[in-house]
Amino acid sequence: MAGLKKIDATATVTWLGWVESRETTLRSEPLETVDATLDGFPGEDHGGATRPSCSRVLALYPERGTPIRNTRQLSILSAEDLAEIAQTLGLKELSPDLLGASLILSGLPDFSHIPPGTRLQAPSGATITVDLENGPCNFPAKEIEETHPGHGKGFKAAAMGKRGVTAWIEREGRIAVGDTLTVFLPDQPAWAGT
Repeated sequence: MAGLKKIDATATVTWLGWVESRETTLRSEPLETVDATLDGFPGEDHGGATRPSCSRVLALYPERGTPIRNTRQLSILSAEDLAEIAQTLGLKELSPDLLGASLILSGLPDFSHIPPGTRLQAPSGATITVDLENGPCNFPAKEIEETHPGHGKGFKAAAMGKRGVTAWIEREGRIAVGDTLTVFLPDQPAWAGT
């Protein structure tokens, strides 16, 4: 049976954020620490054990709004990818709050393509499970445009393959800015079926 293998690489939490209401704004409010629960970050708009299905899963659930397991509790990006997006947009820097980010990590190259099922474990034992690559959408573009007029329109193209991943909390615990996360990869070969 395949399991998980600890690797030598680690990631450092450089930023934490929390979205109160996506209906009001996608912008994240910065945090220094969070006590993550199995429902995500307490009170965060992306949290909960379930969520309504959306366009990303129409092939499975043609009726939008079907209740499904919430594997999109968190939006995680790498500091390295965020810097590349900013550079492509012609910006000196791009604040994570404009993207509705939950965590920004540094130290993992090509983070947006980390394998699904990867675990990221904080010193407290809090464990995050990676779901899938997060495709860029227009919601951050609107926030970027509001703050940096003339730069939001290019976000989707600039963020392709660099938008990070969605994830969910597998084990509760505290996560803090400055934490070093241990990385556990699925211990299995790449699937050759496609």
